[in-house]
Amino acid sequence: MACPLCQKRTAKRWCPAKGERICAVCCGTEREVTVDCPSDCEFLIAARRYEADHRPSLPPEAVPYPDVAVTVELLHELRPVLAELGLEILKLSREHPPMVDADVLAALHALTESCRTLVSGLYYEKPPEAGYARALYVRLAEAIARIRARQAERVGFAALKDSEVLALLVFLLRLARYHSNGRPRSRAFLDFLRAQYPKQAGLAPEPPRIIVP
Repeated sequence: MACPLCQKRTAKRWCPAKGERICAVCCGTEREVTVDCPSDCEFLIAARRYEADHRPSLPPEAVPYPDVAVTVELLHELRPVLAELGLEILKLSREHPPMVDADVLAALHALTESCRTLVSGLYYEKPPEAGYARALYVRLAEAIARIRARQAERVGFAALKDSEVLALLVFLLRLARYHSNGRPRSRAFLDFLRAQYPKQAGLAPEPPRIIVP
């Protein structure tokens, strides 16, 4: 039987996204490009495992906001805040399964840029125009405001600084940039992030097991 994608090669691999067999070449070239692969596809999992084993570090010019310092001490101190932001990303992705890494990257980049201007003293906000990226931008901004309000009610606790929020957003952006493979339908970062949290239905705001790339 010919592959339904290329109409040339023999269809041997079962594709859960298409509900039929496709050829190995199309599986490799169209994966997360034109084929919306489910996260539990055995060939996707194998491909990501291979990519993870051979993934180089980000070159300096590809690191988002290289001038922003993100220390291990800060990440440890603000683990609950980082956990809450990560969970907001996962919650929205669960509510909207078509959401992909590109949406997360766009939202994080826009929110980081807004926070960066706030730290500089001249606030300028330009959220993504539409779609899941804008929804995530709003969701994360609301989460940050909620965390600030909660901290303000607690006597003896230092308020979350704008510079600290910036550092956390830059960390998440770098992490997303590192783990996403750049394909238009990739959810590699979302799946990585999901693996850092408990897998029960109600995700609890526990400190994530995120490893600095």
